[in-house]
Amino acid sequence: MNYLKTGLLMTAMVALFMFIGNYFGGQQGMMIAFVASIGMNFFSYWFSDKMVLAAYRAQPVTPQQAPQLYAAVQRLTTIAQLPMPKVYIVDEPSPNAFATGRNPKHAVVAVTTGLLNTLDQRQLEAVLAHELSHVKHRDILTGTIAASAAGAIMMLSRMGMFIGGRDDDNGGGIGGLLIMILGPIAAILVQMMISRSMEYAADTEAANITGRPQDLISALESITGGMKKQLPTHATPATQHMLIASPFTAGMLASLFSTHPTFAQRKANLEKWKRM
Repeated sequence: MNYLKTGLLMTAMVALFMFIGNYFGGQQGMMIAFVASIGMNFFSYWFSDKMVLAAYRAQPVTPQQAPQLYAAVQRLTTIAQLPMPKVYIVDEPSPNAFATGRNPKHAVVAVTTGLLNTLDQRQLEAVLAHELSHVKHRDILTGTIAASAAGAIMMLSRMGMFIGGRDDDNGGGIGGLLIMILGPIAAILVQMMISRSMEYAADTEAANITGRPQDLISALESITGGMKKQLPTHATPATQHMLIASPFTAGMLASLFSTHPTFAQRKANLEKWKRM
């Protein structure tokens, strides 16, 4: 199912690039945009995980450098019947975690130093189980490509500020203005489309792996509170859907456009698992 989502996402990106290319440059612009979008999809499949890790300045760690973290990941991957992923740490005081990679054999699980300092061992295992659930369900490729897509959409919308349409005198400038305004909204909608359902599924699977849904509930509560106290330094709107909790959600209106369900919604979902 996630392969289908990934394919549709890539196809949508090609169509969007061609539409914008046609608007700004006619048939020639559309062909240039088509070639660029194909190249972007190819690059996203093979290298977007490396871009995400670089953006967060994540560093790989060995069992000797982070024995408890590494042992927890090894134990949980055995339970989930997954290959051992690479383990990274992000020097970031705000608590969070994410997984990336194109498939389980090339997966990466990353946690921030803030997460390690905020959670106890049981909560940490619950968060790691959540991230491994994304690996198991092959959400990581879809999420990583969506991060590239969101970044590209935002880049194109900014270009609308400096490049006019073909018929500015006949209202073409309005189209450029709309692209500039609607681009970031489209990026958020792309992330929302794939992210919320994945978060619910990963929460439930994490509870199945650990058998302790309450640990994930308390971890999510601690992460949410920790992010309010310490703003992130590396997270971006284009990659927020990859994190276990979005650092950019604030207030009721913002939650409508959040890439993640609210803490209350996720808690209710996990409490249903407890009653099963």
